Amino acid sequence: MITIIGSINLDLIARTAQLPKPGETVSGSDFQTAPGGKGANQALAAARAGAEVRMVGAVGNDAFAAEALALLAQGGVDLARVRKADVATGIALITVETSGENVIVVVPGANGTVSKSDVEAAGLAGGHLLLQHEIPLETVRTALAAARASGTISILNIAPWRDEAADLLPLADIVIANETEFDLAAERLKLEGSDRDERMADFAGKTGRAVIVTLGAEGLRVATPQTRFTVAAYPVTPVDTTGAGDTFCGYLAAGLDMGLGLKDACNRAATAASLACLKQGAQPAIPFADELPV
Repeated sequence: MITIIGSINLDLIARTAQLPKPGETVSGSDFQTAPGGKGANQALAAARAGAEVRMVGAVGNDAFAAEALALLAQGGVDLARVRKADVATGIALITVETSGENVIVVVPGANGTVSKSDVEAAGLAGGHLLLQHEIPLETVRTALAAARASGTISILNIAPWRDEAADLLPLADIVIANETEFDLAAERLKLEGSDRDERMADFAGKTGRAVIVTLGAEGLRVATPQTRFTVAAYPVTPVDTTGAGDTFCGYLAAGLDMGLGLKDACNRAATAASLACLKQGAQPAIPFADELPV
């Protein structure tokens, strides 16, 4: 069982030939809405990977809530612990240019109300817990402590990066970051080493935890207290990279929950993340397990 405590959004997506510079207005070519939020994206990815998944979080009491939850419901994610709050459903404003690069503004809404009581309602009791930084950090801290107390393996995706979250990293069993996020965390944690690989090893050695740093088209690197290794990306020409990181996180959790070793789980997750770049949007682009090459 994978429990995900995290954000649930509705994505408002505009497409344009190039991203606007500050103060610039550009003409868009397309607009659509799609369910999103890092927590919900990762929950759907884990479900499409074949895992049993339950989502813990909040949506608003508004018209956006049903659409934000639609694909999770269709995907078989347990939504019994998603409650309605008296604020707006979380929103992400996403602009995507032709190259696949994007800029995103997130308005937390109901995600900002996810609290200790939601962690308690999750009733953690083994399996895997997946967390991100789109809910209050004190809730993330409470969830990490609850995971440790209950024998649940915790996975913390440190996106979006927040400087005040640096002390949470050693509390998780597995940390997932992109290269920018890890470099910021390394500075805050005063990790030692002449390059990123050495700083990853320093983190793993000092904390006894595993750290995974994703590198886009260059794949990913992993450091644990026992070993270090690299996983190559599955080669694709990206259409939209919006949901790739969340796809990786969900598939990784699913692989580990199914009993795969860390390297095999990373390989499978990296392939799924690459395939997610071939379609537009976040949740609509997450591949199903049978779409992955054997």
